[in-house]
Order: sequence, then C-alpha cells, then structure tokens
Amino acid sequence: MQKVKDLPQGEATIPMGECNDAEYIQINEVVSPSRANNDRKLSLLPLVFLIFYEVSGGPFGVEDTVQAAGPLLALVGFLVFPIIWSIPEALITAELGTMFPENSGYVVWVSSALGPYWGFQQGWVKWLSGVIDNALYPVLFLDYLKSGIPALGGGVPRIIAVVGITLVLTYMNYRGLTIVGWVAVLLGILSILPFVVMGLISIPKLRPTRWLVADVHNVDWNLYLNTLFWNLNYWDSISTLVGEVRNPKKTLPKALFYAVILVVLSYFFPLLAGTGAVPLERDLWTDGYFSDIAKILGGVWLRWWIQGAAALSNMGTFVAEMSSDSFQLLGMAERGMLPEFFAKRSRHGTPLIGILFSASGVILLSWMSFQEIVAAENFLYCFGMILEFIAFVRLRIKFPNASRPFKIPGGTIGAILLCIPPTILVGVVLAFSTVKVMIISLAAVAVGLVMQPCLKRIEKKRWLKFSISPDLPDIHHDNGGLLH
Repeated sequence: MQKVKDLPQGEATIPMGECNDAEYIQINEVVSPSRANNDRKLSLLPLVFLIFYEVSGGPFGVEDTVQAAGPLLALVGFLVFPIIWSIPEALITAELGTMFPENSGYVVWVSSALGPYWGFQQGWVKWLSGVIDNALYPVLFLDYLKSGIPALGGGVPRIIAVVGITLVLTYMNYRGLTIVGWVAVLLGILSILPFVVMGLISIPKLRPTRWLVADVHNVDWNLYLNTLFWNLNYWDSISTLVGEVRNPKKTLPKALFYAVILVVLSYFFPLLAGTGAVPLERDLWTDGYFSDIAKILGGVWLRWWIQGAAALSNMGTFVAEMSSDSFQLLGMAERGMLPEFFAKRSRHGTPLIGILFSASGVILLSWMSFQEIVAAENFLYCFGMILEFIAFVRLRIKFPNASRPFKIPGGTIGAILLCIPPTILVGVVLAFSTVKVMIISLAAVAVGLVMQPCLKRIEKKRWLKFSISPDLPDIHHDNGGLLH
C-alpha cells in the first residue's frame, strides 16, 4: 500500500498497521531509566492479546444480542458495529497513541487539546468506567463455576471468593506487565480454542435459513445496543500502556490492526455456529448459553471446556483492564494531575498505588448487578468518548504539523467525518439509558468536576506533593515540545 500525501500540511499519511520512522521529539529530552529498560517493555504479540482482553476476551456475553433482536440482527450487528465504532476508535487510538507515547493516554490527548481541567475529567470518567467494568469479571467468573460449586451462588462463600480472586489477580498485576502480557496470550488461546472445535463440530448441523430469522417489531433496542456497545468498545484503553510498549510508534498500530480482526472473528463465528446449528429459542440466549449449545453439539466434555474457557477469559479481561486503569493513574501523576505518590513504581516496574486504588474500587463495586454495571459504564464511557472525539479534531487544527508517526488520511475534514458515525451512536446509547443510570452516572461526573479544583487547592497549600515528570513535553504551550 502506498503512502498518501496531505499536501497542505506536508505530512505523510499511512494506512493502519504501518508507520514511518518519525520520532516523538521533545525539547531537552532526557530518556528516563524506566523508558530505557526494554526488558520490561511489551512486544507485539502480548500487546495484541492485551487489546483483545481490553475489548473482548471472547464471545462470552454476546448471547443477549440474539435474545434482544434475533439471529439476523445479532450477526449483522457484529459486522456493522465494528465499522461504525470499533475501527474509527482504533484508528484514533493509533494516531494519538503514537503522537503521545506515554501512560496518561487519552488524558494527555484531551489535556493538550482542551486544557488540564478537561483532561482530568477525561481521566476520572475513564478510570471510573474501567473500574466499574472490572467489578464485573470476578462475579462472572463465579457465575460460570457455581453450576459445579453451588456454594459460590451467594452468601459468605461468594463474598470470600470475590475478594480472593480479586487479590490473586491484583498480585499478578503487581508482579509486572510483561507477565500480564504473556498470561493474556496463553489465556486468549485457551479461551478461543474450544469455540474453534465447536465451530467444526457444528458444520454438518448448520441450517443457513436460521441465520435469516428477524422480527423488527420484537426488538429490545436498549439491550441490543448496550450489549453491542459493551462488547466492542474500550479500544482506547491500551493508550494508557503505550509508555510500556517496545517501539510504540510501530508496534501500537500493528497491534490494533490485528486485534480488530481477532475480536470481530471471535464474536462472529461462534454466533454463526450457535444460531445456525441449534433451533432458535430466543429466551434461552442469555449469559452462559454457549455452554449449553456446546453440550447439545458436542456433549458434556465440550460444555465443561467452554465453561473453563469463560472463567479464564474473565481472568484475562480483569488483569488487562486493571493494568490500563493503574497505569493511567501513574500517567496522570506524571502529568501533575494527581499526587506524586501515584507515580511511584514497585520493584517490578508496576504502579503499586494505582493497582491498590483500582482493586479497592473493584471490590467496593462488585455488589452491582450485571445490567447496572454495563449501563453505568457505557454512560460514563460515552461521556469520555465525546471529549476524545473533540480532542482528536482539535489537535488536527491546533497542531497540524506535529509529528504523527501514524496518521489517518483525509486531513481535518476527514477527521471530522470519521467521528460523525460513532458520535451519533454515542447519542443513541445515551438516549436509551434509564433514569436511574443517568442520575447515578451524572452524579459520578459531578464528583470529577469538583475533585479537580479541590486537588489544585491541595497542591497550592502544599498538603500533598505534585510534580510533572521532566521526561514529558510541555503540552500547554503552542510550541508544545512536539517538533515538526
């Protein structure tokens, strides 16, 4: 594929999965020991699977789309939705993540475009939505095991199990990001493999006419859209780990490209097998139904394999999400938005305080129901994405000649057009929110609006120490530290 010239700006644009050799150059740049230590940096394969787990983790949780809208709309949704939402978000993450290869990720994108106040709001709603999301996975882990261990269905044993699982997986995050990355690779392979086997077994029983069943007059649009949105978002979460990636200007765009393909295939083909090989009973299509389909098609052994894969998938998603959440807090501290102690690293190079804060949030929020978690995190995530789209376009206008190792073609007009479909989708998702979720989510947003001035006062009074890392460019001046 050839590079396309954007003559008015004099910059080369390149397709996703490729990048040029432009450098992220800073005035008086000093390379920190943490950046220079490539032994702890993420390579391409672990990064692909970390993105896979940030976004997906496999087809667990997609069953509700069939219950909500039937097979045809479910299948079409997982083909069309990535074009409207996932690919634009992945492209924006590739451009801005390589433009600002540091752990504050989307926080620095918004800060550089709209100022530190809105950068902090972005960090708050994104961190909170991530922690709310992560509270789901220990609960889902136990839900898949309770059929074999009924005691885990409720009461004190369940509480102990939730806390225990959270602590074990939190310790894994503490031990180092490279460990988390390769664990994600292993868990990803183990999570996908049983669905490959199920797909092969289903081939003789497939009836293509079952894929075409649709009843547009009997669609639960709220459940349908929220399930699609939840299963295909969070592509930008990997941006808070870019400072830990080996050669991010090349590795990040490639990893996002491969991850988009992996995620779409991991959703579409299990749905194709499940809806095509088994007679439709929409009411049965809910969380965990793939294990029942596995039993129908292959027997008890395949059902247990799917259930085990689901448990492993929840573990992988948890450790990937916690990595992004905790490194985001570290990146915000390096930008002077949070107290300096958030920037301290353990002897394994991990953000100890960020990990402890994220784990505490997970434990405190684990009492929420599945539907409440999905709806609340989607609302907060939408708020953050609106800021992100504005920042993306604003940076194209504000810094047209800044170094962009990966750049989406089309100039400023192209950037605006790219953001229109996902912005409309954000509006639709917000419109379908219940009053309860809207009130709770807006209250959470209001906390961030007040928190930032309070932290600035604490800094002014010197009650806690704040500092900006000398290794980072000054993003609040027009010359920005980003050289042409």
